Amino acid sequence: MDAHILVVDDEPEIADLVEVYLQSEGFTVHTCGSGTEALELVKRQPLDLAILDVMLPDISGFTLCGEIRKEHHFPVLMLTAKAEDTDKITGLTIGADDYMTKPFNPLELVARVKAQLRRYTRYNEVDRGSGDVLDINGLVINRATHECWLYDQPLVLTPIEFDILWMLCENRGQVISAERLFESVWKEKYLDRNNTVMVHIRRLREKMGEPSRNPRFIKTVWGVGYKID
Repeated sequence: MDAHILVVDDEPEIADLVEVYLQSEGFTVHTCGSGTEALELVKRQPLDLAILDVMLPDISGFTLCGEIRKEHHFPVLMLTAKAEDTDKITGLTIGADDYMTKPFNPLELVARVKAQLRRYTRYNEVDRGSGDVLDINGLVINRATHECWLYDQPLVLTPIEFDILWMLCENRGQVISAERLFESVWKEKYLDRNNTVMVHIRRLREKMGEPSRNPRFIKTVWGVGYKID
């Protein structure tokens, strides 16, 4: 796969490790040790993807990602030594496409890079801007074609499951109550003790291979509803 990838990390051993694994897959890798250096490279070198460390010596990876997003739409993957959800949410809010915590498995990083590049190639900016295609950290859902993919693997969903997932994705970051989901999808009045939504959420998680205790995508906010970050 002929693609140019930017790796920004002030730890040479990390940058070198990532570079070796990516080059072994045929990628052209450009490494930078600071955000300032990276911004200069972005101006002169066409890129297909960027891997940014959050903690840099001059500007943060979040700031760097925000600057990149002003002009470019290629995928951005964030690396951080922290595991806090607040960091993850910050990164995704300012335009990152994926997020990995150090220490990480280099093979998993390569797999995520490939997945991001495939999605970026498959869905051009016209599709993304139409409002019919949503791409959330490897979950891609297309309202126009009623198709859904998770890490480039198709998900076979019923119309009801699709509508539930679309509503959660379209309202990313917001908690949607079971009552609102039911009345929007089923077009019927919600009654107390109606477990229909809960059952469908469980089926969706099963199809997505999501653990019930700590799901990556569909989160339960107890006593309130469901959300996708």
